[in-house]
Amino acid sequence: MTIDLNKVVSVNYHLTIKGTEEHVEQTSKENPFLFLYGTGGLLPDFENNLKGKKVGDSFDFFIDAVNGYGVRDEQHVVMIPIDAFLGEDGKLDEENVKVGVTLPMVDNEGNRLYGKVQEITAEYVKMDFNHPLAGQDLHFKGEVLEIREATEEELAHGHAHGPHDHHH
Repeated sequence: MTIDLNKVVSVNYHLTIKGTEEHVEQTSKENPFLFLYGTGGLLPDFENNLKGKKVGDSFDFFIDAVNGYGVRDEQHVVMIPIDAFLGEDGKLDEENVKVGVTLPMVDNEGNRLYGKVQEITAEYVKMDFNHPLAGQDLHFKGEVLEIREATEEELAHGHAHGPHDHHH
């Protein structure tokens, strides 16, 4: 069986930044990455590089920033008035709001997004809402562990379920 549309695929991989080989993420045979191929939930180039592979095949490919998580956009770095971060007591929650921390936020339309605090002043908090891997060329290296037909339930839900039924 080969990796193709509507197959549940299990892979073990190591993701690094191309050039520096800085570690980003690593799965294992015990905790592999499991996904339903062709549902559009993954980077298209990730799926394209795996299409047609069989169990036991290895892979080693790069995805450039444009086809990965995009290029950095300085318009996604914003200054938010400090008042938005003050508690009812009028004080900043310095334990949770500090430089380097990623915070969940909600935009004007109610969409949830995550921003990384870059700077805090008396007037504003500077936050970066770019994806953490924006602007980075990615290097995936790994192996295909398992391929199987998706169940009707998985196809209906649009994602793979783990070995112990369903994980949402």
